[in-house]
Amino acid sequence: MTYSAVLPFLVVVAIWLIHLLDRGLVLDLNRWGIAPREWSGLIGVVLAPLLHGDLEHLIGNSVPLFVLGWSLMYFFPTIAGKVVLFAWTFTGVGVWLSARANVHIGASGVVYALAAFLFVSGLLRRQRTQMGLSLLIVFLYGSMFWGIFPILPRVSWESHLWGAITGVVLAVMYRAEPSAVKDPTPILLDDEEDDASQAQEDDAVPEVRIVYHVVPSSRSVDPDPPSDQEGDKTM
Repeated sequence: MTYSAVLPFLVVVAIWLIHLLDRGLVLDLNRWGIAPREWSGLIGVVLAPLLHGDLEHLIGNSVPLFVLGWSLMYFFPTIAGKVVLFAWTFTGVGVWLSARANVHIGASGVVYALAAFLFVSGLLRRQRTQMGLSLLIVFLYGSMFWGIFPILPRVSWESHLWGAITGVVLAVMYRAEPSAVKDPTPILLDDEEDDASQAQEDDAVPEVRIVYHVVPSSRSVDPDPPSDQEGDKTM
């Protein structure tokens, strides 16, 4: 479990180093964000998640990026790299194609993609651990839902929206990919529980009652007088 946190931690450290170097050396790296529908702005598809406007913006993305990245590596280590790559790329391309004519920066699009992927994956698999993770994500980051709407003018809601869409699509694409954490008792719906109970009843071994008939022997010694009724006795 600790190993799953290494790569997300390194990514967060890299983002912090880039931000500190940018501020310390006055490099103005934010100009390399996504500039929608401009060919020069395509480089922002790669660089924008690494760039942040201020310290508050950086902290707001660092915590969920680390938590969600850790969860992704823990539950889906075999496809974690693909999920991050697709989330990073398709979110950026969607912003470049459809967003407002501003420079868009920040890792929030990737954060939304990871949150949507983990939440929908938990629902699709109906496993207790995954469902618990989904509920935890909703509890911790449920307010993120409002980020996909154009409420705050300086917030790139387009990045949030495209990240959420990308995460849902990826969860459906990889729905057959098994989770690394197996649950012994998956959650069943009502009709599935009825079918499972009926199958158990059909597979059950029918009870067999063995009846012994004891025939009185003429050689047995019985101190009591014989009864008026003769015949077999059932035990």
